[in-house]
Order: sequence, then structure tokens, then C-alpha cells
Amino acid sequence: MPKTTSIPATDAKVVLPVSRAPSVLPETGFLRQPQVLAFVPISKSTLWRRIQARTFPEPVKLSERVTVWRAEDIRQWIAQQSIAS
Repeated sequence: MPKTTSIPATDAKVVLPVSRAPSVLPETGFLRQPQVLAFVPISKSTLWRRIQARTFPEPVKLSERVTVWRAEDIRQWIAQQSIAS
């Protein structure tokens, strides 16, 4: 039988995946693509088409493989869409 060890509850950490978006859009900070799409009901393809058309905020490249959006920019874009409707 394999040997097991128990971890005290104080050492346990909960790590949420990037795709799990908070229920409220943060005031500041950065959002990854799955988080943006959780607040903006469009597809990935539509997101990138709108970025190319300059009708959606430009992302920020933090590194070669990390692209984010400023929460402030997304919040402002959502507010503009509400006014335009």
C-alpha cells in the first residue's frame, strides 16, 4: 500500500485557473483573454476582428506569450457600449 501524508489545513492553497474570471470586473489591473471574454459576450474571433478594426481596446504584450488588457480600458469600453445602445 502506498505511503500517504496529510497536509495541515493551514498549508493548503487554492489556485484558480486563469480562465476562471472574477464575478466583478476589477477597477484596475490586467485581464487575460478568457477573463475579458467572461465580461464581454463575444467570441475570440470577434474579439480579434474588433481589435484589428480598432473598435475594441488594444491588448498589452507583457512578454512573447502573455497578452493582457487593462481592466480600466475594458470597463470604459463596456460603459461606452451601454451608452450607444
